[in-house]
Amino acid sequence: MAEAADFQGTSPSPARRWLRRTGALLAGAPLLAGVLQLPASPAAQAAAQASPSAVSGPGSVDVAVDSLTPGVPGEGDTVTVTGTVTNKGKRTVTDAQVDLRLGRPVNTRSAIDTISRRTTFQPGLDGDPVGGKYVKEFAKLAPGISQRFSIAVPVDKLNLDRDGVYQFSVSLSGETSAQPWPQVLGIQRTFLPWQPDGAETKTRTTVLWPLISTSDMTAETGSDESQTPVFHDDDLAKEIAPGGRLQQMVALGKELDVTWVIDPDLLASVDAMTERYSIEGEGDTTTPGTHQGVAKQWLSDLQDAVQDKEVVALPFADPDLASLAHNGTSVTGSLNHFKEATDVAGDTVESILHVEPATDFAWPVEGAVDPSIVKVATSAGADKVIARSDSLAEDNSLPYTPSAARPIGGGTSAVVADARLSTLFQGNLTRASTSTLAVQRFLAQSLTLNLQTSKQRNIVVAPQRMPTASQAQTMAEAVRALQGGSWSQAQDLTAAASAKPDPSATTRVPAASKYPSALRKQELPRGAFAQIATTQDKLDRFKVILTNQSRVVTPFGRAMNRTMSTSWRGRAGAAADFRNGVEAYVDSLAGQVTLIDKSETKLSGRSATIPVTVKNNLVQGVDHLVLRLRSTAPRRLEIGGEEYEEQQVAVSGGHSQTVKFTASAQANGKATVIAQLYTEDGQAYGDPVKFDVKVTEFTATVMLVIGGGFLLLVLAGFRMYTQRKRAAARAAEEDGPEQTNDSEDDPENPEGPAERLTDEGPAEEGSGAEARAGASEQPSDPTPDTAAESADPSGTGERVDR
Repeated sequence: MAEAADFQGTSPSPARRWLRRTGALLAGAPLLAGVLQLPASPAAQAAAQASPSAVSGPGSVDVAVDSLTPGVPGEGDTVTVTGTVTNKGKRTVTDAQVDLRLGRPVNTRSAIDTISRRTTFQPGLDGDPVGGKYVKEFAKLAPGISQRFSIAVPVDKLNLDRDGVYQFSVSLSGETSAQPWPQVLGIQRTFLPWQPDGAETKTRTTVLWPLISTSDMTAETGSDESQTPVFHDDDLAKEIAPGGRLQQMVALGKELDVTWVIDPDLLASVDAMTERYSIEGEGDTTTPGTHQGVAKQWLSDLQDAVQDKEVVALPFADPDLASLAHNGTSVTGSLNHFKEATDVAGDTVESILHVEPATDFAWPVEGAVDPSIVKVATSAGADKVIARSDSLAEDNSLPYTPSAARPIGGGTSAVVADARLSTLFQGNLTRASTSTLAVQRFLAQSLTLNLQTSKQRNIVVAPQRMPTASQAQTMAEAVRALQGGSWSQAQDLTAAASAKPDPSATTRVPAASKYPSALRKQELPRGAFAQIATTQDKLDRFKVILTNQSRVVTPFGRAMNRTMSTSWRGRAGAAADFRNGVEAYVDSLAGQVTLIDKSETKLSGRSATIPVTVKNNLVQGVDHLVLRLRSTAPRRLEIGGEEYEEQQVAVSGGHSQTVKFTASAQANGKATVIAQLYTEDGQAYGDPVKFDVKVTEFTATVMLVIGGGFLLLVLAGFRMYTQRKRAAARAAEEDGPEQTNDSEDDPENPEGPAERLTDEGPAEEGSGAEARAGASEQPSDPTPDTAAESADPSGTGERVDR
């Protein structure tokens, strides 16, 4: 009977307990003597307590409550509890019985937390069994074996005598061979809210329903007219496909009275998937995406779900406000990216969902705030910051939970979400038992909050940003039960933010030193923002040469927003890879406009033209470029009569253009020439091209031609001289002295020596005369500007245009 009294939760007087124990000791002295001979060591006892599965005593049976329906019972309802009991000990449990236990009403929210943390049975605190036929019996429960149970009990058998939250437990009692008396071997506690009649003052409850995902789109787009988007992988398609996380969020949220909080980047990404899109492959390859139908269906379902519901648009890609405030504001341009993300948010949501969203809310990670976060959050135009009560905490002077709205100065309001309600759906909720406990605890916290005071209050629930499918299902079950209850009514976030604040609630934003260290460790480092700024500088230099800047500026602008996304928290490696990919793609595009390399160039003569070719491998044309050709040795080689010359360059997409520069030689030798592209504002664009120009005013071939001509003239004159001398000698021999004299006196004699040289004479004389005339005139000829070009093959290098 003593064990039975303990089992029932009663507590006998100290005197009776002493008498009972004394009698038991005397009756079982031999047995006790044997036991005392083999005492258990303190270490063994501690191990047994630490590991219930190692023994077969209290706590050796696991009790799981898989369902409790209805979660909020009313008059005339029957509460049905189903679950599983599992023997985790080493001994068989006999005479096992599952009981329902109803404890006393819970008066405070902290008491709910305390009860939820207890793991072992505590007589007097865990209530009495309902008993009667509302039990489930098992003859035995072998080690490692699980048994299902289901117990249904009418509400009027529970003796719920007043409104409130009751501790409601499921226990298993039984005996083992080591402890052959009835005892509680396992228990699972939950809560049963009881408010059969409508509350006089209902809590206005706002539940945020977040539709946010990781960043999937890259900065890369196809070269076609529609700029086919490129995704890192096809994971987003899995999330929006039937059964996927985001598909579940839409299907569940459609039936709930909630405020949708949406990242416009998610909408833009899915909208891009409705047309042709590609998935990154190995190297530079891509594969076509194939989930256009899934994307169209998801967007259609979402459009239906948000009709007549409040939609809040976060800045594009959900920027990490805390990272930006703590590490990014010192980097030039970071706040500009945040402003751009805010500016495009509303238009993106409205164009895709056809609803006008609210864009004046900022939502820091987990609602943790400090002055710098508030400053950044409001810098782009938002005047409402969604915080959380474990950050903007009360000083415990209030006996109730105050309303969400708090003025925090500068025309800014903090909308403080309730931390207990907002964090209940975290962790692994794939098991039915953990999901059921979360739902009942949520309902218990909400009803206890409502019973704190008769004041009208506005409460906000802001769950984790990206709940899993099981977490979303648990959230939906809890919200449905809450909206079916009698103490709460749904309200939009905008209404909660604009409600009259509680004058007793705290409005002091905590100092930066109070920001949670665990969250700070997950922030984007300053180096990330510095890299983003570097990439933006490269983009700015690149876009000025484009004839259609929007093809590049728009996708890169959204990619820059994605580099600052909150979704990178806890994924530092993936965040760095994404930033590197964006920067590398800017470099690759800018590198499509290049100068063609040149080999050594020969300049024969005093002046010529040097061609330089600009190649544009982009789809669109480039303009506003200047090509400068500069000589490093202007005393030897001038470009355009100066040290350098510049010319405007415009090249159509997929084409090349050759620009010619005039070069003039001042002296023989080698000169290095540098070709460099510049933007119109004087910024160097791309890498320079260097090449050597070999200057020769008179080439070897030209000198050979001149020398050869002079030699021929000398030889021709010498030949003519010897031929005339021979002819005169023969004439003298044939005619004698008289005839010779006659010949000398009469130069008109037709038989003179010239007539005997008809084959050679006159022609040779003419040639000789002309040769002598040319030879006599050569020194006075003006020097030509350039030598004649040789027909021989050119040497190593390039020949400039003449």
